[in-house]
Amino acid sequence: MKIFDAHFHIIDFEYPVTENQGYVPPSYVVEDYQKDTATYTIGGGAIVSGSFQGFDQGYLVNALEKMGSAFCGVTQLPFSVTDDEIIDLHKKGVCALRFNVKRGGSEDLSKLDYFARRVHDLAGWHSELYIDAKDLPDIAPTIEKLPAISIDHLGLSEEGLPHLLKLVEKGVRVKATGFGRVELDVENALKSIYATNPEALMFGTDLPSTRAKRPFVYADVELIQELFDAMAAEKILYQNAMNFYFK
Repeated sequence: MKIFDAHFHIIDFEYPVTENQGYVPPSYVVEDYQKDTATYTIGGGAIVSGSFQGFDQGYLVNALEKMGSAFCGVTQLPFSVTDDEIIDLHKKGVCALRFNVKRGGSEDLSKLDYFARRVHDLAGWHSELYIDAKDLPDIAPTIEKLPAISIDHLGLSEEGLPHLLKLVEKGVRVKATGFGRVELDVENALKSIYATNPEALMFGTDLPSTRAKRPFVYADVELIQELFDAMAAEKILYQNAMNFYFK
């Protein structure tokens, strides 16, 4: 089955990589990703900036040039970024802004409302949040009013799932990623989110699974194929993300 890999990282030490919370990631360049996914039918994907890459855009532009037009970028930008810089990144394949609440390295969450609207109005970008869903109630009123938002890694926690589902009802998308890093019942979360909104779930490998207790394995794909019928699995593994990233 074709996969749109909605969440993976490229880590190239030819560009700035900084320690984050005592962690330095391993090198993981485009060729490593292509080798690790060579046996899968990858029909595109989203390269996501990590906390350890801060506001560097060089690695992302370089990776997008190598990966081709079926791939796009999710980046971290400072609030001070100019409109011209955003448009330039858009032309180079970037299509989303990331707020890394869990690890840092991105713009502060206090800028979410204005900044998410700005990039959406200017370039059609959505915004992505790496956040424990148990913390969503504090910002839910803001998120509900924003034009396009996704939440990483199933919202991370069992405690946060009810809060996540309330936002899914309002159209928020959810990355079906990082099954080896979450603190929740993955099967229940997947089924609950899909039942709430069949358009919401977007699968990603999360390669190279930085800091995860268990790295991505193909059984994560097979789990989705086992839990859902073929039409639903196709939406989760490919179509939902294609519609979101290349709308």
